[in-house]
Amino acid sequence: MQKQIIRRQRVNDDHLNNTLHPVIKQIYASRGVVSEQELELKVNQLCAIGGLKGLDQACKLLHQALVDNLKIIIVGDFDADGATSTALMMEALAAMGSFNHNFLVPNRFEYGYGLTPEIVDIAFAQGAQVIVTVDNGISCLAGVKHAKSLGLIVIVTDHHLPGKETPPADAIVNPNQHGCDFPSKSLAGVGVAFYLMLSLRKYLRELNWFQEKGFAEPNVAQLLDLVALGTVADVVSLDANNRILVEQGLKRIRAGQTRPGIQALIEVSGKNQQRLVASDFGFSLGPRINAAGRLDDMSYGINCLLARDISSARAMAAELDDLNKTRREIEQGIQQEAERVLKQLNFDDDNLPNAIALYQKDWHQGVIGIVAGRLKEKFHRPSIVFALAKEITLAEEDALAEESALTEETAQAEEISSINENVTEKATSEIEIKGSARSIPGLHIRDLLEHIDSQHPGLILKFGGHAMAAGLSIYQHNFEKFQTLLNDLAGLWIKEEDFNGVILSDGDLPVNEMTLDFAEQIRAAGPWGQNFSEPLFDDHFTLVQQRIVGEKHLKIVVQKDQQVFDGIAFNVDIKAWPNAKAEKVHLAYRLDVNEFRGKRNVQLMVECIKAID
Repeated sequence: MQKQIIRRQRVNDDHLNNTLHPVIKQIYASRGVVSEQELELKVNQLCAIGGLKGLDQACKLLHQALVDNLKIIIVGDFDADGATSTALMMEALAAMGSFNHNFLVPNRFEYGYGLTPEIVDIAFAQGAQVIVTVDNGISCLAGVKHAKSLGLIVIVTDHHLPGKETPPADAIVNPNQHGCDFPSKSLAGVGVAFYLMLSLRKYLRELNWFQEKGFAEPNVAQLLDLVALGTVADVVSLDANNRILVEQGLKRIRAGQTRPGIQALIEVSGKNQQRLVASDFGFSLGPRINAAGRLDDMSYGINCLLARDISSARAMAAELDDLNKTRREIEQGIQQEAERVLKQLNFDDDNLPNAIALYQKDWHQGVIGIVAGRLKEKFHRPSIVFALAKEITLAEEDALAEESALTEETAQAEEISSINENVTEKATSEIEIKGSARSIPGLHIRDLLEHIDSQHPGLILKFGGHAMAAGLSIYQHNFEKFQTLLNDLAGLWIKEEDFNGVILSDGDLPVNEMTLDFAEQIRAAGPWGQNFSEPLFDDHFTLVQQRIVGEKHLKIVVQKDQQVFDGIAFNVDIKAWPNAKAEKVHLAYRLDVNEFRGKRNVQLMVECIKAID
């Protein structure tokens, strides 16, 4: 779908310092920066820990666990946010004086997301007396209830939106829980874990814990590299508080004050540690950690982050890099199949459903979220991609087929044809499929799922998430019903104009500003990320050269006012480009720095390219 380029309206920026470059000054103002204090990004500007509901109770419970040397099991999630949260808790608890803690991350292919009753049983078998969830737990009612029935203490730390009922945990720390006045509602799971450890250090300090135990009070700021990585990788909104966390983490990493695991991930990603930017977390480091949870076991990603020496960290980072390459191949195959399905259904830019829901039993559930995101970007429709929640073995398929066949024989013998339909449905009704959803501005996908759940009880087995991303499970035989409901409701909930993909531009950039120096100024003006987008400009250029590289990336050379610039557009429509007839183009681009063999040049990262007649 060809997106429309719309320029942002100019806003008043008189409240910002005139020493700022005028273009950057306007960029800040257009992104809602209301004071110069927001641009300082200093630790002392972070939201105070006192406003986060549940911290006091969680600290009391953790202190008692330290006193009694109780076995603490951290239950994480299988994405980069969950991995960094888990690693942070492991390191921080050790620094606080715990000698009896470990972590457990559900394998997504066996147990699914969060603190399930099955995971509680595993933790209990490992001797858990206290369970601390990170980046999950707020929707895990059954799991928390089961843990309490076993006599365990449960502390939930999460950032996902709660449902109507919250779990009966001993303490819940979540900025989005009912009654929490914490001003930054966009904390990632790792941000919540960081605040808990900040609070625990303060709590222990006031009890003279460190002095009595005879060891130094830990520097919690050493965990900010993990916080920065997890925050950006989870694509949470970079409000003022999150920008501070990310900037402080980046500063530590650039200065060489980071753990071996992150250093190794930077190396294997081919990035320059001294010039690392926030987007490198999202596009380079985060995907390699996520690959472990998507295709194998997230414990490997966590252990990489916890590595004590660079040698072992490099070995694990290399394994994660290999997994990420495999993930890309699987993802590309599924995306191509998904697009073929859409084509077979006669969907095109002029004939699209209100929401896309696709399912195929051989799709890999580890990459369906990425594919849903790709479909959402390409067609600008809410997209949900489903896969089997648990891989069905050949033996299980044979058993289902045999049960259906036996049913058919019985029905024929007894001449009761209706039995066949009923029991065949029963034989297949327990096959659960898992969906990963990505939405567009204008549709809160979790609210829509909650509405479907309330109006059609039992159709959705479980769900959770945010406005822009969510996950759910349904039975396979209910897929078409769900698909129809999703499409119908999306048509009612989404305004017509929201279906039109829009690229917001900061306007044209004078050629004399399209320099390496100004590109560096833009980099330094970050961190940029979700809801605090990196500056994007648009203008008309003469197209000098064009060619496809890497199968579907368009490498171009353009000219304006006798100045020539290199550019690249990723994942272009190869049916439309290269375009031999195009002489003039309208580009929406980001001004970037390309580093190759020690040379640094300006490069246009093209977000949208349109031929001009």
